[in-house]
Amino acid sequence: MQSMEEIYRQHAQTVYRFLLTHTRDADLAEELTQETFYQAIRSSGRFDESCKVTTWLCAIAKRVLFTYRRKHPVTEELEEQTQSVPSAENEAVDAVSRMELIRLVHELAEPAREVVYLRVFGGLSFAEIGEVQGKTENWARVTFYRAKEKLKGRL
Repeated sequence: MQSMEEIYRQHAQTVYRFLLTHTRDADLAEELTQETFYQAIRSSGRFDESCKVTTWLCAIAKRVLFTYRRKHPVTEELEEQTQSVPSAENEAVDAVSRMELIRLVHELAEPAREVVYLRVFGGLSFAEIGEVQGKTENWARVTFYRAKEKLKGRL
């Protein structure tokens, strides 16, 4: 296994972006990124290399985020902040109920459904989605675009 310093240099931005997507707060995402790497150092002896380092770190980041949210419940302020951020996904959620959108995404054929889940709900970049799927970044972009067009047609 690489040294933790090398792992940090290679994967800190990925973990940070993952957490930023879920928190929408740069300072909090940075703090949780540091906690993620602290937890990774503490549990590095248990990493058996059966998965990619990025997957392992994102799993730790997810647990760190859940722990943080359990100690600091989401407030109305965060909901107002989320609603004020313009994005295609937020506009789609405003147009139809969230459950209807999730139902439509679930009806998509594979691999489009998985790409949408990873992009919208997982916050992964197209390069990361391509890596997870064993394809190229361009493949992930095209697949996401086509899935989005199908969803627009159904709405």
